[in-house]
Amino acid sequence: MTTAPARPEAQRPLIGLLLALLLLAQIDQPYPEVALLQHIPTMLLIVASPWLLRHWPLSTPAVACIALFMALHTLGGRYAYSNVPYDDWVRALTGTSLSDAFGWTRNHYDRLVHFTFGALSVIPVAEIARRWGGLGPRGAALTVLGWVLAISCLYEIFEWLLTIVAAGETADRYNGQQGDIWDAQKDMALALLGAIGVMAMGPIIGNRR
Repeated sequence: MTTAPARPEAQRPLIGLLLALLLLAQIDQPYPEVALLQHIPTMLLIVASPWLLRHWPLSTPAVACIALFMALHTLGGRYAYSNVPYDDWVRALTGTSLSDAFGWTRNHYDRLVHFTFGALSVIPVAEIARRWGGLGPRGAALTVLGWVLAISCLYEIFEWLLTIVAAGETADRYNGQQGDIWDAQKDMALALLGAIGVMAMGPIIGNRR
């Protein structure tokens, strides 16, 4: 089975919802010193999306994966990742926090987003590799893994460079290492694990065209 591109009309609400979330994230911004750095990728993607989808159309599931990842990133960006108050949200619903339940001593929202980057990259990247690159399932799978590792690595290099050129507090708040010297390696490993996990669940790669 192959997946044909959906009509653009079916994908505009996804872009619209992402734009609305981005605007909401700026209200009473708690960390304005890093907000612009965090939200630039989302802004650029929203602005470029009509042109990109017109020239390189993707299926609605692929667009949904991209939009969902950017939504998670936008939420993390609002709270500089290290301060996403998921413990407060869970405590309000259940009476206890995830950190208390699992004995966590750091905020793990950044780990979630790195994992979902890998997981949510599978469908769109495989679709691009098969439809526009002419690759078979195996080549598309290798392309997905290469993409996830390359982008994860480049992002960690960017964070490292930021620590060199930016003020110490701003760089620390953006990077969100939270005292973990192996933060970069764990982030890349989680992204790779997310991609492998999705590909292991079924013949997703073979269906993307």
